[in-house]
Amino acid sequence: MLKSIEVISKTKEEAVNKALAELKATIDEVEIEVIEEGARGFLGIGSKPFKIKVSKKSDPVKVAKDFLREIFVSIGVSVTVNCELIDEKYLNIDLVGDNMGVIIGKRGQTLDSLQYLTSIVVNKKEGSFVNVSIDTENYRKKRKETLESLAVGLAKKAKHLRKDVVLEPMNPSERRVIHATLQNDRYVTTHSEGEGAFRYVVISPKDTVYSSYGTSSYKSGYKDIKEKDSGNYRGSYKGGYKSSYKGGYNKEYSYKESYKSDSYNLDSENYNAE
Repeated sequence: MLKSIEVISKTKEEAVNKALAELKATIDEVEIEVIEEGARGFLGIGSKPFKIKVSKKSDPVKVAKDFLREIFVSIGVSVTVNCELIDEKYLNIDLVGDNMGVIIGKRGQTLDSLQYLTSIVVNKKEGSFVNVSIDTENYRKKRKETLESLAVGLAKKAKHLRKDVVLEPMNPSERRVIHATLQNDRYVTTHSEGEGAFRYVVISPKDTVYSSYGTSSYKSGYKDIKEKDSGNYRGSYKGGYKSSYKGGYNKEYSYKESYKSDSYNLDSENYNAE
């Protein structure tokens, strides 16, 4: 099927009509580029024909649907592709079907790859850039919530242990979630290290944490001091901290358990698909 054509004619109007007939399109569906400006001349002397190039406009929705459907047919998966184009700049795609764990892949790697490839195909033609986002079964939101919970838990670990906590490699969008979640944290800071697919986030305690935790009161713990007025005793800080840390922290914020398992796995076993 023709997508563009060059036409030479005596007038621009005639050239455009010829091109539209060849492309089987309307004037609203094409872009017109004048290659050579024609001239009527005087009494036929010095006349020049018009030369134009007429191209069909790229339809992001159609391009994305055709591309994704071709992929799903080739791998034998039945998926409905729903597209919404917003302000000609944002293309949101929602995939609906059975066994979508295959489409999501491990930690969303397959879904991310589909999104990347679709974006390349949609923006292949020069012009305005369209931001493509692909999701299914609300995976993106669930994954974001999981990463935010992970970030908070590992920030507490870095703060209490006074050591850097290194996360496993993540894609750029997931790293941004970690950075954004902890950007206003009083006790930790984040930065990325590594290259390419092996780039990861490091959560580090701030200097203020070291200075406050390095006081003698933290090291030795508060002694039981009787309050004169009430007759009550204040508990030992050191003893309370140990029981709190050992009894609660390791269970809730184990790096290994939190990162290796996603909360959305409780809803569907399909998300574990490799």
